[in-house]
Amino acid sequence: MLLLAFDTATPAVTTALCEPDPDGVRVRAARSSVDARRHGELLAPQIRSVVADADAVLGDVTHIAVGIGPGPYTGLRVGLATAHALAEALGVPCVGVATLDALAWASGRTTPFVAATDARRREVFWARYADSATRIGDIRVDRPADVDTGGAPVIGHGALLYADVFGQDPDAAAPVYPSAAALGELAVRALLDGTELPEPRPLYLRRPDAQVPGAPKKVRQPTAAELGQAR
Repeated sequence: MLLLAFDTATPAVTTALCEPDPDGVRVRAARSSVDARRHGELLAPQIRSVVADADAVLGDVTHIAVGIGPGPYTGLRVGLATAHALAEALGVPCVGVATLDALAWASGRTTPFVAATDARRREVFWARYADSATRIGDIRVDRPADVDTGGAPVIGHGALLYADVFGQDPDAAAPVYPSAAALGELAVRALLDGTELPEPRPLYLRRPDAQVPGAPKKVRQPTAAELGQAR
């Protein structure tokens, strides 16, 4: 198994190539960049670089895992569209991994915590975890002041942005972004164990900012009398 993993649901564009190893999962190569405005420009070159760093070719890939969010629509769709296109071109299966789960796994924490990413509109996407591998309940979107942390520490970009609201040192928010290495490790372990993973579809918790425009307003046509008066 050679699994290509990537995520674009946060300002980070992150890619990794992972495979099973006698000790668990081996990350053969990984790269990350943080630029919230250039997901579409960065992902494809990053994938090529990671595959080259691993001394492999895309044809060697047997599985694809992609972060399904939640996250801002524009960035999220870049990763998902790329995952579907590559999976179809290579003829390999594609699975999804919740971005917050990848962030949680990257933390390596063994005690309860909350993971939170920036949802914009002064809100965060968040979830509770018993440890880095165990999410408690569903992922939600709320204002930071409405997040019930239960006194647990908060990690992620959301924690960094709203450290004052969560009442903690900004340095305690690490890791700030998910890593494809963590996402890939989660996916490889799940596939080997036969654990069901989500479909590679976007995890939306609210409507996108962009809205379909409504029907155009009707324009009143002048009457013949009015046209005559205009002359």
